[in-house]
Parts: sequence; C-alpha cells; structure tokens
Amino acid sequence: MSVAKITEISASSPNSFEDAIRQGVARAAESIHGMQSAWVAEQKVVISGGSVTEWRVHLKITFVLDE
Repeated sequence: MSVAKITEISASSPNSFEDAIRQGVARAAESIHGMQSAWVAEQKVVISGGSVTEWRVHLKITFVLDE
C-alpha cells in the first residue's frame, strides 16, 4: 500500500502559463521525491501598462511518501 501527500506551490514566468508550470514542477522536483502528478489550481496574470507582464500558477503536486 502506498500513501500520497499533496503540497501546494506557486510559480511564475514572464513568458506563459505553460512555462510557469514547467518551472514550478522542475523546481519542486529538486526537493520533492516521488512526484506523481500536478494540477493547476489557479491561474493569474500581472498586467502593466495594459499588457500582460507575468503569468502565475498555483499548483497542487501529488507525491508518494517513502516506505
């Protein structure tokens, strides 16, 4: 039997939501082992001068606890 845990992180990118997701998952992988999945709980953008300047995501990452 395995037990999973969910942790929440936020990530941002000056390029896109997809890039923010990739960067967030890559950074989480540096300290979270056994990651199984992630889902985007929220998306936001920062607007400056009428243009989007930053894409932000709030991720929930599922990982399996070590035996």
